[in-house]
Amino acid sequence: MKLFVVALVLSLFAGIHGAANSTANMVCYYDSGSFIREGLGKLLNPDLEIALQFCTHLVYGYCGIKPETYQAYSLHEDLDIYKHQYSEITALKRKFPHLKVLLSIGGDKDVDPEHPDKYIELLEGERVRHTAFINSAYSLVRSYGFDGIDLAYQFPKNKPRKVHSDVGLVWKKFKKLFTGDFVVDPKADEHKEQFTALVRDLKNALRPDGYLLSLTVLPNVNSSWYFDVPAVSGFADFINIAAFDFLTPERNPEEADYTAPLYELYDQNRLSHYNADFQVAYWLHNHCPPKKLILGMATYGRAWKLSSDSSESGGAPVVPKTEGPADAGLQSQTPGLLSWPEVCAKLPNPSNTFLKGADAPLTRVNDPTKRYGTYAFRLADADGNHGIWVSYEDPETAANKASYVHAKGLGGLSMFDLSYDDFRGLCNGDKYPLLRAAKYRL
Repeated sequence: MKLFVVALVLSLFAGIHGAANSTANMVCYYDSGSFIREGLGKLLNPDLEIALQFCTHLVYGYCGIKPETYQAYSLHEDLDIYKHQYSEITALKRKFPHLKVLLSIGGDKDVDPEHPDKYIELLEGERVRHTAFINSAYSLVRSYGFDGIDLAYQFPKNKPRKVHSDVGLVWKKFKKLFTGDFVVDPKADEHKEQFTALVRDLKNALRPDGYLLSLTVLPNVNSSWYFDVPAVSGFADFINIAAFDFLTPERNPEEADYTAPLYELYDQNRLSHYNADFQVAYWLHNHCPPKKLILGMATYGRAWKLSSDSSESGGAPVVPKTEGPADAGLQSQTPGLLSWPEVCAKLPNPSNTFLKGADAPLTRVNDPTKRYGTYAFRLADADGNHGIWVSYEDPETAANKASYVHAKGLGGLSMFDLSYDDFRGLCNGDKYPLLRAAKYRL
């Protein structure tokens, strides 16, 4: 009888535990631009399918906004529409019936130097422009079989501030805590109201057909300025907090530091909002339901070029006197950005043990506290060459962030994006190791 009771309790616990885990979302971003990359960075549909068994949602990007009409349109129309990629991607739901596929708009991919303010102009146009945008976005979703829209709206970003300083920083006001001394948008209050109206009307257009609406808060966007948290949380099915790229070689060319720590680092006068926990706490404090909040992590590392003078820190962050982005990798093809397999190839392994110069392995520094992240570096030589410093995510840190999601009772984890994970299994033979590590921990 005792054995029966014990077995019953264990089975009930397992059922409850399994049910709790089943509610955690694994939101996978996929930039269709990776389909048209050349070389190792080219992610084709058969490679994508391997990841979809782990994803609850696939966020497919990206759409932009036409500056003349404020209509949503594909940034890769030749691929998405004329070569039928939209239809092929949504058709994958037949093979993966658990999967929801959303179409993402914005996401920092809609770069338009001639119309840099078109997202703000869309808000300020109110009803007329809002209607044109909503009707065009709805039409894309309905025509190509998507399950909804991810609105990754492009708001003005906080001005970069220097983290390392000889003088302590005192932050007295909440908004100043977010933005420093720079007011990037004097009409932010109006734009917050207009964005709330846009989100409300977009959800109302999607609701009759059961379409989903998610919001993505892009890196270095001030949530307190642009998001009426109680209101937009009610309209959105979930909110993705892109809690990474707090520092980048482009924004902070002269110093290198952790780009996506989980928690605040209290030394060296770092800014207290440069961490995931601060961003999550803000939304929770302002009454966003925890289950609607998705923590976003990057699948890539940010890489700085070290100078001869950078060695004074011994490689430990904050690293001073850096020289902007390191050289682009063969896969990522973007200066200052290295995919996880590109980072992995630079870490010590049997093939690079005895190599020198630009091919010499990096020194890897793990994070036993599981609070800040992992970095690796190679100091510059006597001539000032071959120095590099990288802050990155690996399977261990991906699992740590999934554990954070579980501990906080959040709705899940999102990955930006699948094309920078090791989808070819080049590092250790496992395909999508970051995605797998996060999913298993969830």
